[in-house]
Amino acid sequence: MTPIHKNKFLTFGAPLIGEDEIKEVVDCLELGWLGTGPKVKRFEEQFREYKNCQYSIGLNSCTAALHLSLIALDIGPGDEVITTPLTFCATVNSIIHTGATPVLADVDPISMNIDPASIEEKITEKTKCILPVHFAGRSCDMDAITTIARENDLFLVEDCAHSIETKFHGRSAGTFGDIGCFSFYVTKNIVTGEGGMIITDDEMKVNRIKRLALHGMSKDAWNRFSDKGYQHYLVEEIGYKYNMMDLQAAIGIHQLNKVDAHWKRREEIWNHFNDELKNLPVTLPAPIEAETKHAYHLYTILIDEDQTGVSREGFIIKLHKKNIGTGVHYLSIPEHPIYQQRYNWSTKDYPNAMKIGQETVSLPLSPKLTDEDVCAVVEAVKGVFR
Repeated sequence: MTPIHKNKFLTFGAPLIGEDEIKEVVDCLELGWLGTGPKVKRFEEQFREYKNCQYSIGLNSCTAALHLSLIALDIGPGDEVITTPLTFCATVNSIIHTGATPVLADVDPISMNIDPASIEEKITEKTKCILPVHFAGRSCDMDAITTIARENDLFLVEDCAHSIETKFHGRSAGTFGDIGCFSFYVTKNIVTGEGGMIITDDEMKVNRIKRLALHGMSKDAWNRFSDKGYQHYLVEEIGYKYNMMDLQAAIGIHQLNKVDAHWKRREEIWNHFNDELKNLPVTLPAPIEAETKHAYHLYTILIDEDQTGVSREGFIIKLHKKNIGTGVHYLSIPEHPIYQQRYNWSTKDYPNAMKIGQETVSLPLSPKLTDEDVCAVVEAVKGVFR
């Protein structure tokens, strides 16, 4: 089988890094301030303006953002947090690390997002928070979810790892709940290598999160070692080492400047895939709902072996032989051994998430892709079914 890309492998999720990012990183190195400092502050301010919110905190990951958000809401042992079974393990692990119990509500089979009706079924007297994930860049039904949270006096933390640009009825993802959490991991729509961000309008919560992110200290390193003179710190509670570095923010500053241009390029690729793959025996992403903005983070197709004649794993192998990288997002949470052992979860209790998790394949979708790359992906996928 002759690869379409004979001399290069098309890496899934490869970021587009330009000269602006490189120069900013070099400037960071030349200044000698590598940790949390002026570039983090600048990135936070830009992101706050982009999201039209009151407060933002740069962190070292979205996992850290989720963990600190739940702690800041005083969620812990004896509490339950309802989330989706179709997500990366970090979502569930962040709940577990607080001492709370994760509770799974199945997803809608079309949107692949958490089903509000299933959320309502899972609410108990111990439920304290709903943690929806805007899967692949498609907004959850935030009208329904915010109504459920309000009527049941529950906190709402949004996992926006896939949804930097996402909007629902004109409102940005991350601004519906008490706290929104974002990821800048290397495959995300804005990259800093590793990195995350919290946004909120609650001043008390943001002050506590900022303190917890750096060991629980009253003054962060930037304040202690700035030209204002040394300031003693006090450790006010047991915190973590979750702060973002200027080296990371230096990349993010210019990635954010390009967010709209990169989104438009991914939209072009998304529409091209829709046009070219529509007659194949695979399930393409659902149409985008009215009055929403999709972040076009993941282009997921479903490979039903009975329908296609090829297994999901077989499909991935065939594309790999043609030098096309893919992603799997995700096996459902109940399929992983540790959660089965700890919570006795069964995949049959979450049939929609299980089916999607066992059939989904994410095709390359990055502004770095050339037209030639996009055509190569299309031809490789079509070639599997010839």
